[in-house]
Amino acid sequence: MSMDLLNIARTGVLASQAQLAVTSNNIANVNTQGYHRQVAEQSSLESQRLGDHFYGAGTYISDVKRIYNEYAARELRIGQTGASEAQTTQTKMGELDQLFSQIGKSIPQGLNDLFASLNSLADLPDDMGIRGMVLGSAGQLADNLNQMQSHLDGQMKQTNDQIAGITDRINEISKELGQLNQELMKSQGEDAQLLDRQNALIQELSQYAQVNVIPLDSGAKSIMLGGAVMLVSAEVSMSLGTMVGDPHPGELRVVVNIGSQSQAIDPAKMGGQLGALFAFRDETLIPAELELGQLSLGVADAFNQANGQGFDLNGEMGQNIFKDINDPAMSVGRVGGFGSNAGTANLRVNIDDVGLLSGNSFELKYTAPATYELKDTVTGSVTPLTLTGTQLDGANGFSIHIDSGAFSDGDKFEIRPSSGAAAGISVVMADGREIAAAAPKITADTANSGNTSVEMVSIDDRTDTKFPLTGSELTFEINTTTSMFEVFDANGTSLGAPAAYAPPSISAHGFSFDVATTAGATDRFTFDLSFAPGDNSNAVAMANLSEAKLMNSGGSTLSDVYQGTKISVGGKAKAADIAAGTAQSVYLQAYNRVQSESGVNLDEEAANLMRFQQAYQASARIMTTANEIFETLLNAVR
Repeated sequence: MSMDLLNIARTGVLASQAQLAVTSNNIANVNTQGYHRQVAEQSSLESQRLGDHFYGAGTYISDVKRIYNEYAARELRIGQTGASEAQTTQTKMGELDQLFSQIGKSIPQGLNDLFASLNSLADLPDDMGIRGMVLGSAGQLADNLNQMQSHLDGQMKQTNDQIAGITDRINEISKELGQLNQELMKSQGEDAQLLDRQNALIQELSQYAQVNVIPLDSGAKSIMLGGAVMLVSAEVSMSLGTMVGDPHPGELRVVVNIGSQSQAIDPAKMGGQLGALFAFRDETLIPAELELGQLSLGVADAFNQANGQGFDLNGEMGQNIFKDINDPAMSVGRVGGFGSNAGTANLRVNIDDVGLLSGNSFELKYTAPATYELKDTVTGSVTPLTLTGTQLDGANGFSIHIDSGAFSDGDKFEIRPSSGAAAGISVVMADGREIAAAAPKITADTANSGNTSVEMVSIDDRTDTKFPLTGSELTFEINTTTSMFEVFDANGTSLGAPAAYAPPSISAHGFSFDVATTAGATDRFTFDLSFAPGDNSNAVAMANLSEAKLMNSGGSTLSDVYQGTKISVGGKAKAADIAAGTAQSVYLQAYNRVQSESGVNLDEEAANLMRFQQAYQASARIMTTANEIFETLLNAVR
């Protein structure tokens, strides 16, 4: 019986020793990231029969379990993905909001300075110093727009670099998970240390994208990203890569490499940091760039048109102050053809009416034999276009020209009418004398139909004997139905028989003008093209552009376009702050749940340490007792 006591005591000592080892390991790893608490399960040895009774034979450690709840771990991964996505969005939106609020404030200030200088010019239209100040203000505004676009380009590059960096880290994790799966398959998924390492990598992966985990019977786990991309299949690791954008090369894409093939991943399904970066770039940064380009087109077009309506100090019609809105430097990136296109069409976008532009991007799709559809990517509205010669008409504010090649069925193009304008805008006027502060006097007859309007194009010869000046004005009677016109002097005397003109231009008596009509009619316009250096009427008209609703189909001023973008960015930044707080709360709830089950509680482990220590000591005391009994028995028979 003493030997039985000794064996029982021995099993108790060994079991307590194992319990102490597991508890000590838990305490030692209390600060180890990804460590899951372990528990030694203790069971009784099979009973032994003595006579009519069964006696216990001791204890043993039947298993060492890793406390892991798959459901809680899944909730933690989901919470991690949401929190990382929200945090990334908050950071990127905060950077962009700061950019618009601090550096971007120079743009409305530049507009105000330009209008202020034009008001000064209206007071002293022949002052060369003020004229130089107007050009200086215009140049500073163009520089501010260039600088803002440069900062937005920096945001684009930074975002692309972050996407590439995350892709590289995902590939590193993919390789590690494949190697861990190989080791786990050897132990049938029983090695707790490997499982903790695997879980930590999967948890990190969930920061970058949505993760789906598929446990395998072999002890390994297959990993999917975004619910569609198999990243790890048992011991086989896939890899992600980056490619130039399609159709715009500067907008990086993420692809999954399968053998020698690469397949683009839909960023909207990724979630996590990757999804947030793509969403920020595509839904906020690019639209902000396009709206800045819309403002740049509006500034250039408004002041060029206004200056073109007046006389400069040389008595000539005013020329462009800013670079023409359809100059190649102002139109970079307006058209992007998709790589899947089979056709050879080379397109160009021409801005016809800046006021009708929305700042949105569009998708042009061709369906054979002759269907052209333009889809607004923001509103989703589809507009059919009409091909006239090599020009597609029907879009609001712009037309699409086929410079060369031909379409194939299914060809698609992305159209961004305002792209490149903020980077390309610049002042082309070098001499302040060319600012057209004076204005011609063109009077429409009160009996006109209202269907016809005229616009000055050029002064061709002020020395013409019939050139219209004050007191010797000329009246043009224009029949827009037959494209004929007749000229009368100030006394109402005809200067010749009616003559034909080629719409829209009429050139006569030293000047040229365009005629626009909405319906055929016979209307009269009187021209007084006198020139005086002190005339400020066109300078006043240019200064009044500050209040004119020139943009977004008459709904916005120039300043409103920028303020609208700034407010939109600010609103998204505020929403991102709120979303980040909410997502963090959800993550912390999931984290605390995992910790309550799998985390190490030092108080609990300290109590276990004392309990198992006492059990060890008690088992050791049994051994001492068994030894004493044995010694007593030996002494009794000596």
